Amino acid sequence: MSVIIFNSCKSTQVESSGVIAKNPVIAHRGAWKAENLPQNSIASLKHAIALGCAGSEFDVRMTADHVLVVNHDPDYKGLVIEDHTFSELAKHNLSNGESVPTLKEYLLAGMENNPNTGLVCEIKPSKTKGRNVLMAENVMALVGELKAERYMSYYISFSYEILEKIIEINPYAKTQFLDGSMSPEALKKSGISGLDYAANVFRKNPEWIKRAKEHHLKLNVWTVNKEKDMDWFLNYGFDYITTDEPELLFERIKNSKFEKTDKK
Repeated sequence: MSVIIFNSCKSTQVESSGVIAKNPVIAHRGAWKAENLPQNSIASLKHAIALGCAGSEFDVRMTADHVLVVNHDPDYKGLVIEDHTFSELAKHNLSNGESVPTLKEYLLAGMENNPNTGLVCEIKPSKTKGRNVLMAENVMALVGELKAERYMSYYISFSYEILEKIIEINPYAKTQFLDGSMSPEALKKSGISGLDYAANVFRKNPEWIKRAKEHHLKLNVWTVNKEKDMDWFLNYGFDYITTDEPELLFERIKNSKFEKTDKK
C-alpha cells in the first residue's frame, strides 16, 4: 500500500510549491472568528482563502467506518467520532447549516478558486493501536487520488508516529511536529520539515529559534491571538504564525515595521 500511495503522491510533487502566499498568516481552523463561522467549516476555509492567508489549518479524524472527517474535538455533537459511523454524525449539521465535512469535501473545496492559500492538515492522534498509521495512509491516499498535493502546505500532528508514516509514504511531503518535545536537531535528524510549537515552548527555549534556522527548519507557532505576541514572533522572523485572528495579524504586518533578530 505504501508504494502505491507514494507513487500517487510523487506524480504531483513537481507542483507542490505553487500555491503558498508570501505571508506568515495561518488561519487556525480556518478564518472563523471575525465572521462568526463554525471552526473547521468549509465556510471558514473559504474565508481564509478570500483573505489571502498563506495557510488554513484544519483537523482530521476518522469515524468508526473509516471515513475521514474534519473536526477538532474527539466528539462531534456529543458523539465520539471513532465510535460512530459517518452517517450517524451527518444527522447533525454545523451551526451555519453545513454538514460535518468529510476530508474529501474539504480538500475539493480548498482546491477550488484558491490562488495561494495552502492547506495545513493536522491529523489528530488516536489511542487505538494501528489507527494512527491507518489514518496517515488513508489521508495520503486521498490526497493522491484527488491530485491535491500541490495545495498541501504541511502535514502536522502531535503524533511522531503519524509524521513518520507520512514521510515513509512520501519523503517529499512537508511535515511539522506539534508536541514541543523535540529539539531542532532531533527533528532535522528525523526528516521532519519544521517546528510548529506552542508559543510558551519558544519563549522557554528561545535558543531553538536560531538553531531551527541554522538547520533550515520551518518555524511555526500556535495559537497567537494578542498583538504583543504577534509582534514578538514577527520580530523573530517566524515563517508562519497560526492564529484565530488572521485579520489582526495582517494588520500588524501592514502597520508595523520589525527588525528581525537572531538573538537568543
